[in-house]
Amino acid sequence: MLGVIPTSEAQELANEANLDLVEVAPTERPPVCRIMDYGKFKYEQSKRQSRNQKTAHQVQVKEIRLRPKTGNHDIEFKINKAREFLAHRDKVKVNIMFRGRENAHHERGREILGNVIAMLEDVAKVEKSPGMEGGRNMTAVLAPK
Repeated sequence: MLGVIPTSEAQELANEANLDLVEVAPTERPPVCRIMDYGKFKYEQSKRQSRNQKTAHQVQVKEIRLRPKTGNHDIEFKINKAREFLAHRDKVKVNIMFRGRENAHHERGREILGNVIAMLEDVAKVEKSPGMEGGRNMTAVLAPK
């Protein structure tokens, strides 16, 4: 902290130390400058930025498949797995598959999807409401809160 000094004097101090005079806050009056190695500063800044990009999470869509005949315990097990996916900030696509005569019981599939959504209500919000996709699948997409 050198206080308020003329630009030429600050430039001389930077040259004596073999460093650069870098303007940190140009909008302030008087402008705030710092004596530092600008190349090193830019390098550290790029390293910090690349580290932040590495730790950023890529959101994936995880799928959970059910059938109208799936038992309650199996559904609970799959709901717990969906909770894990949502805790890791991934989206969950709940898919009810209808085969053969099951196609006549879409209300059972809608009921199962409603129960799954209700059980995951505390950790997820509905991104795509339940609906038929194609002729044999009923899907809903849940995103973490």
